[in-house]
Amino acid sequence: MVVHLPPAAALRAFEAAARHNSFTAAANELNITPSAVSHQLRHLEDLWQMPLFTRTRKLSLTFAGQQLAPIVRQFLNSLEDTLADLRSPDLVEPLRVSLTQSFAVKWLLPRLPEFSENTPNVNIWISTTDQLARFDVEDIDVAIRLGTGPYYPLHAEPLLREYIFPVASPKLIGQYGEVINTSDILRYPLILRSGNSAVPRWELWFEKLGFDYVVPSSGPRFPDTAMTIEAAVAGQGVALVRSAHITDELASGRLVKLSKMSVPSPLVYHFVCASGAEKRPKVAAFKSWILKHAAVAQALYDERDGGNSSD
Repeated sequence: MVVHLPPAAALRAFEAAARHNSFTAAANELNITPSAVSHQLRHLEDLWQMPLFTRTRKLSLTFAGQQLAPIVRQFLNSLEDTLADLRSPDLVEPLRVSLTQSFAVKWLLPRLPEFSENTPNVNIWISTTDQLARFDVEDIDVAIRLGTGPYYPLHAEPLLREYIFPVASPKLIGQYGEVINTSDILRYPLILRSGNSAVPRWELWFEKLGFDYVVPSSGPRFPDTAMTIEAAVAGQGVALVRSAHITDELASGRLVKLSKMSVPSPLVYHFVCASGAEKRPKVAAFKSWILKHAAVAQALYDERDGGNSSD
């Protein structure tokens, strides 16, 4: 079915005439002549092929006119409000960022107030997922992806590389004793993870350290980073963690690195956007800001976690 859309002037004439029940009053409001209003409405009736007014001594809406008048009025009001917002010098643009929930909660959110303070004309809208963002079908501007890259044909820049290492609560260390050698960790209960290939795996950690050990398949498993860290804080076992997710717990002493042997993560966080979008002002501002904070964080991780890493 083909819908014939009329000119905006005809819609305005119809809305004003319907509200005033008068061509003359509508003409005065629109600063045109009554004959111009009548001409616009005839054009509208011909286009839609239905009468909108009963033209007797007193002008009145037909049934079709009564049904259409509030719809046209709502459309015009919404159009005017939107145009006013878009013309406003105080317009705040959304920047839609997709990333994993764990990285959002443990790394990005604590830093976001600075970006909002320095860039008040951009609002960050966050969506979290473990799936790769689809710029061709999703309404997002930027994604923070954890992977190997290169994500062609998208624009991608390396952001941050973490280290993987075991942590435990001071209470658990007091119960099982200090870890001097890698084999000492086997005295401890290990917290296991379920999830995709991005999840830190004990098998990889032991393999990188040259230690032949079959991780038990039984025992409780946790589906996300937050649960795993809380389980470790509660003393339920040793958690294998990433650098970016554990800074607060290490700084507060709630968790302690159980071994000085860290393994560089095989995956890297990348800043990703559609090709060419990196030049858009709001994307460029966010990219510059997050790359600066990533560089500071990378220096911390290299010093804190990388000194005894096994490449």
